[in-house]
Amino acid sequence: MSIPEQPKDFREPKYYAVKRHLLDIIGTLTAGSPVPTERLLMAQLGTSRTTVRQALAELVGEGRLVRRQGSGTYVAEPKVSWPLRMTSFTEQANATGRAASTHLIDARRDRADEEIATRLGLRAGGPVHRIERLRLVDDTPMALETSHLSAARFPGLAKHLRRTDSLYQVLRDEYGVVPVTAEETIETATATPREAELLDTETGAPILMLSRHSFTADGTPVEWVQSCYRGDRYRFVTRLTTE
Repeated sequence: MSIPEQPKDFREPKYYAVKRHLLDIIGTLTAGSPVPTERLLMAQLGTSRTTVRQALAELVGEGRLVRRQGSGTYVAEPKVSWPLRMTSFTEQANATGRAASTHLIDARRDRADEEIATRLGLRAGGPVHRIERLRLVDDTPMALETSHLSAARFPGLAKHLRRTDSLYQVLRDEYGVVPVTAEETIETATATPREAELLDTETGAPILMLSRHSFTADGTPVEWVQSCYRGDRYRFVTRLTTE
């Protein structure tokens, strides 16, 4: 079998034809099934190892395939759908029937730089809490979060977070603060070595970077948080209305 020639006015990259062939194969297999080896694909499609590797790498980056060191390449598990809502991570996980847990990596007082100060309505250099947490779902690393909140407004926050996983619950129960609106952006990025280690992926792997700026009902800033998720394992879902 060889890659069909395309019309002269259609310039499809060679690797993409290999990718389409692999997608056809993936569609017939269950998660965890092995895909043909590089050598077999080269022979079947009459193309180079470089072209085959590029197609495989793109499918791994998209989360359709997964590589296992020393074993081979396999069909990946379906991506986890994660709703975007104004609720805590723990509440979101519970709503989807999953068990959430948190590993507190770092909790310290810091000085707000210009961006953080502006977002939290503070003066530059003012005290802020910097909270870094690894969020897990069903004991699998899902997101690495770094939150900033006013230290003057929320004294003793780190102490409370060592007792419970839910920041929103602490804000509500200990400080009487409930975030009700937020501005959220989603961008693509690649995992740094540290992010890759914590999220159990490869350095340079695609990640989704979420930035959320939350407010109380009167418009007072509460939190500025940035979260990175493995782009090959998760997709975000939200409901849109005309109201």
